[in-house]
Amino acid sequence: MNEIETLMAVSLGLGLAAASGFRVFIPPFAYGLFLRFDMMPIPIEMSGFSGWMASDLGLVILGAAMVIEILGYYIPWIDNLLDTIASPAAVLAGVLMMSSTLSDSNPMIQWGISIIAGGSVSGVVQVGTVATRAVSTATTGGLGNPVVSTVEAGACIFCTIIALLLPILALILVIALVGYSGNTLRKKISGDKPQSQNTP
Repeated sequence: MNEIETLMAVSLGLGLAAASGFRVFIPPFAYGLFLRFDMMPIPIEMSGFSGWMASDLGLVILGAAMVIEILGYYIPWIDNLLDTIASPAAVLAGVLMMSSTLSDSNPMIQWGISIIAGGSVSGVVQVGTVATRAVSTATTGGLGNPVVSTVEAGACIFCTIIALLLPILALILVIALVGYSGNTLRKKISGDKPQSQNTP
């Protein structure tokens, strides 16, 4: 890879990792489709995880998992249960998506960037969605969670498409998403701390 392709590969990987923080299975399914029909903006080696995602079996499994995940988030309280499973899964998905886009790189660089950047980005976004859902559950008794789920799924699809079509723009969106998620988490932590009382 030359410098431009490397920058685009990193941007693509970070965009897909961020999208994985919203929903685990939409990004790899869409990525597999783009690989299958040779629609990627940069050359990606079709081997290992990338090859599996673009295979018939991979697309069927990822497609079924995607549908189940999307529907599960529309069932009150089940969505909170899914968050406990999705959080570590999102980090893993972020690492795998990032490593897939850097498959032509030195393995140490590939996995170092994937674990540090890909896993962190997807983890931060996932934590932000969990915090948002917790606020929705606490304030609406779970009735507002389907709205949150719709927004999250839409954000995931949007981020995935932007990452696949316009990787550099996706990099800018990732920076904004990480900042927003970090701010949401900071506010939740601040709100959970007991207020100190001044004694006369």
